[in-house]
Amino acid sequence: MTLFNRGRTAPELFTEAETVIGDRTTDLSALGDRCWDAVVDVAGYEPEVVRRSVTALGERVGRYVFVSSLSVLADQATVQNEDGTLLVLSEDLPPHQLYGARKAACERIVLDAYGDRAGIIRPGMIDGPHDPTDRFPYWPRRFQRGGRVLLPGDPADAAQFIDVRDVAAWILRCITGQRGGVYNTTGRTLPFGEFFAACQALVNPGAEPVRVSTEKLLRAGVDPWMGVPLWIGDPDCGAINRVDISRALAAGLTHRPLAETIADTLAWDTARGGPAVDDEGLTAAEEQRLLSELT
Repeated sequence: MTLFNRGRTAPELFTEAETVIGDRTTDLSALGDRCWDAVVDVAGYEPEVVRRSVTALGERVGRYVFVSSLSVLADQATVQNEDGTLLVLSEDLPPHQLYGARKAACERIVLDAYGDRAGIIRPGMIDGPHDPTDRFPYWPRRFQRGGRVLLPGDPADAAQFIDVRDVAAWILRCITGQRGGVYNTTGRTLPFGEFFAACQALVNPGAEPVRVSTEKLLRAGVDPWMGVPLWIGDPDCGAINRVDISRALAAGLTHRPLAETIADTLAWDTARGGPAVDDEGLTAAEEQRLLSELT
């Protein structure tokens, strides 16, 4: 196994793999003229950068698996499968759609170059150990702290996420099974309330959940895009947690138990000492303010 990166972020990880130092944005010459059975592109965000990689590798790789995103879907208000309309990169796009449009353009570059030897993996929200976003880690840690816990929205609201280790296993399965094509790669949709109940039961049954409706949160000016971690109050994104994953399930995508992801994420989060203050999903002070004002 060969890793190609700049050697700047966590270089101590994966010491069992060969590391080739380089910068894919400017120079891939360190890869030389070697060949590989497959490439997994986990950090392709700009179309021209992905095009440079595809051009440099050419026929020297058997398969090219590109990790894209469900953000490529143009319609987030209705349930979509892999055949949904994609965003098109243009100067007229609003800033919040640029990430998805760039990823969609990268997908097309890979598919055009490798055809049925290309695999496009579209993860949803990825969670589990080493999640730097504090969207998922926030909740096990918050229940562990106890007291009154602000729970956003309705218990029946949809949630959808996937453990990073399940994404990795699925990518490997696509390579070894020589599966090409596009796959939505996220978890099964579950009620938000089921996730909170699992956190409470596993971490701290004595915590006191306090429901605050989406309407109240929006009136209070909370950012509808995860102003409370995992919560999405934007009606234009009403189906973002209801994505159709039946194609991947039929091809062998599997999910570990939710309790395992919660426990392992909490253990990792505790070991690192929690997030930096600037990265915390919802500060204790802000949560207390919302609870005081809205309940």
